[in-house]
Parts: sequence; C-alpha cells; structure tokens
Amino acid sequence: MSHSTNQRKHDHLQTFRRDPDVERHKHYFDAIHLTHRALPEIALADVDASVEFLSKRLSFPLLISSMTGGSEPIFQKINRNLALAAEAEGVALGVGSQRVMFAASAARKSFELRRYAPTAPLLANLGAVQLNYGFGLAECRAAVAALQADALILHLNPLQEAIQREGDTDFRGLASKVGKIARALGKPVIVKEVGAGLSLADALLLVKNGVKILDVAGTGGTSWSRIEHHRRAATDAADDLGLVFQDWGLPTPLALWALRSLRKKVTLIASGGIRSGLDTAKAVVLGASLCGVAAPLLKPAQESAEAVRAVIQRLRREFITAMFLLGCRNVNALCGNDRLLQSA
Repeated sequence: MSHSTNQRKHDHLQTFRRDPDVERHKHYFDAIHLTHRALPEIALADVDASVEFLSKRLSFPLLISSMTGGSEPIFQKINRNLALAAEAEGVALGVGSQRVMFAASAARKSFELRRYAPTAPLLANLGAVQLNYGFGLAECRAAVAALQADALILHLNPLQEAIQREGDTDFRGLASKVGKIARALGKPVIVKEVGAGLSLADALLLVKNGVKILDVAGTGGTSWSRIEHHRRAATDAADDLGLVFQDWGLPTPLALWALRSLRKKVTLIASGGIRSGLDTAKAVVLGASLCGVAAPLLKPAQESAEAVRAVIQRLRREFITAMFLLGCRNVNALCGNDRLLQSA
C-alpha cells in the first residue's frame, strides 16, 4: 500500500465505506439533561438561532467539520458539494488537511472552494505537527490562499500519528510554534484535536501562546485510531494497536466542561460525536459557540449538495426545537448557561 499523502486520503475514504464501526456511537451527550420548560413563554416562531462567527452571520451554530481533499475527482466532488451546501444553508465549512496539495499539486483544485461559497466562513487546515517537519508560515499562507479562507485550522492528532506506521510523531515544542503562526499569519488560527479531545492543560498552553479559538474535538464519534488500524492490518493482520486505542480520549461533553473557566477568554468549538441538533444545543449550553459535524455529511456529500442540505436542515430544525423547549429566544440565552443543566 502506498504511503503517499494522497493515497492515505483514498484509504481513509474506503475505510469509511467498509467499516461502520469507525463510527463509535458512544452518544456521550445522552448523559447531559436539560431543563424542559412546559411554559417557555415564547412562540416557536420567535426563536432566532443565528450566530456570528469570524464576522459572518450563520443561520445556526454549525460547522461542517474537516473531512477530506485530494487529487482524485471524488475528493473534488465531496468538497464542492459541502461548499455549495454551506453557502446555501448559511453555515461554516472546514476542509480536510491541505498537506496533500504540497505533495500532489493536482489536489489543490479540491480546496479551491470560494467560487462555490462566496460568503460562507471557510477554514483552511494543516497538521500542527508539520511545523516540526519543514512546514512554516509560507505553507500556512499557501493553504489559506488556496481556499481564500477566513481562518486556518492547525490540527493536533498525536494518536492518529502514533498509529500510522509512517506517522509524524515529534510533537516537541509545538505550542510555541503554533503561537508564532497565530501572531504572524494575519488570519485567525483555530487549534483543534481530531477526535481525542483537548484537556485543560492543552488549552492553557495554547492560550498562553496566543491562540483564541479552540475546537475540543472529543471522542465519541469517528475513531481515527480504528481507521488507521485497517492500514496497519494490511501489512500485519495481527497488529491491533489501533483497536486498543480506538476509544482513547476525552468525551466531547467532558472536554467542554473542563474548559468552562476559559469561556470568556477563548471561543470554544465542539466537535466529536455530535449527531443531532439536540446534541448541538447541549454543546452550546456547555459553552460551545459553534459545533462541528463531519461523518453524517460524508455519504450525502458523495451524492449531491442537496443531500447535504437536507441533513443540515434537519439539524437546524432539531436545534431550534431544543431552544424553544428551553425557553431561549436566541443563542446568547443558551451559550454557557449552566442553569439550563439539570442537576443529578
């Protein structure tokens, strides 16, 4: 099996199709209970779910989270459909890692999405660990330029890299290097995990280095450890390292709660296991300003923009219904409002 970056993208997509258990279905948000209002004292039509993110207005606090990109036509189709849907439904979009476009120039086309989403917030994406493997400010600017992005995600994925046989595992000194990029880029920098969660210690280190937007990206949804397991097993069927760690990490609700002291200092994004508009409402109550969803949109994105839009519309309807049942007219009344949490 090829170890090229582009081939890995293809391997990942095939694994999603073949192994339904990469979606872990942990439903951690089911343990969060909100206080129902039988007398919400508002009309459903009064609910305004819109929010502002990166100086742009969204119809509700949804981010289509980072998925893919590459030189093959399927990657271009997926990202085009996601961008068209993001624009039509008024939500944000983050792309998959753009490292591939530096290894395969034809992959750049899959990230040239501004023509499909002229007003939606678009987030470029590179692995933070690449700052220890030759990448720097120039590559970050190139990633932003390809997408005409509003911000840059630098993702943290030590578990995934540890499971990859060819993984980049030197994470030394990254916080300060991320901080230097954040100060010099001229665009907001978002730091996110990819499914194992950000701890308070991680968050404090990033805040110390000037990062102001954090995506906790906890466990509970897609397991990149399990995905990488299949690539390891292709050369050694007895190797189960990726399975041992397939559920490693901090569940998204716990990660949000652990970072509650930072709500006034940073913008928190929640992703990882969010599968409904109700999960989104719970994440916002726990302090998230924006909620990321990826896996539920991957199959629709391989079909059409309309299929992606249908999922987004369902999520919005569920989110607005939750707001109504909590008696919240707007998202400000919801975000970080611990009083809406039911005590045990």
